[in-house]
Amino acid sequence: MEHPDAEFAFSGEIIEWRGPAPHLFVEMGEADSRELREQPELSYGWGCVPATVTIGATTFTTSLMPRKGRYLVPMKVVVRRAEDLHLGDIVNLRVAIAHRGSPLRSPSGASEKPRKA
Repeated sequence: MEHPDAEFAFSGEIIEWRGPAPHLFVEMGEADSRELREQPELSYGWGCVPATVTIGATTFTTSLMPRKGRYLVPMKVVVRRAEDLHLGDIVNLRVAIAHRGSPLRSPSGASEKPRKA
């Protein structure tokens, strides 16, 4: 992603939610979530926001999901395996958001597959 419209860096605990798969997520903080809610043009519908996320050496695309006033970052199985992450772990994330219709690509230009840097 060349010029994201919003970038966030934060740490959070991997939590379980028995909603849609995947079942493990990291919750964004209140202030970051509020900033995203105030930019509805970034959502493609139902409040979901496409994002490029980096955890450790792995960068992947996903969609942030709204829940109880905050956004959840899905923790894909392939990413958890690549980074050896488990329920309850504290992780550092970088989340980049592009305007709807902008290509979501990692800094190297890779697309959907998680990759190691």
